[in-house]
Amino acid sequence: MTAHMNVLRDTDFGIGFAEDAAALCAIREPGINAVIWLRQPLPSFQDWIDALDPAQLPAARIVLRPEKARQAVTQACNSAGTPDCQERARLIDDVAALAEIFGNAMDAHYLRLRLDVVSNNACRKFHIDAVTARLVCTYRGPGTQYGVSEDRQEPAEICSVPACSPILLRGTRWPGNDASRLVHRSPPIEGTGGTRLLLVLDPVSDPQGEA
Repeated sequence: MTAHMNVLRDTDFGIGFAEDAAALCAIREPGINAVIWLRQPLPSFQDWIDALDPAQLPAARIVLRPEKARQAVTQACNSAGTPDCQERARLIDDVAALAEIFGNAMDAHYLRLRLDVVSNNACRKFHIDAVTARLVCTYRGPGTQYGVSEDRQEPAEICSVPACSPILLRGTRWPGNDASRLVHRSPPIEGTGGTRLLLVLDPVSDPQGEA
């Protein structure tokens, strides 16, 4: 591994491990196919979100300007009956901050924001997303799994992104990313009784075409 600009690089995986949000911009550096911002969730927040009834977890799918994320997540929480408390405010604040950070990093005026509540084996196959780039942050449940594969099959070594640590991934539409061997998937959880809550952000160049 090598260190550069507050980013620890795993050259075998083509991943950078960032110390802060600003270092997510390392996604633009050669040889970096993904950046993980390593951070620790507050125990009080994690205990709260892990204990919520799955029906009270906010869900949303919307195209918006980054600065509208706070309003959208607040509405999603209201619709789901997410308890109005300090921890809910932290969740809303964090999604809003990540939307702004991602929008700036991608120079995107619009984003596709998804809050997915998952209890099955969604996206269980290892793949590379058909987007320019994607940010994923798992707030509840096991995090995104990733590894290196020559044929986009299951990697020999599978790693997991820690809870509440955003991962920013290049997709197949990133210029020159055709040769990337870094693949990822949602962890299989069907039959475990567990529920995941994850945030997914994509840049959108034509919001009218997304309607």
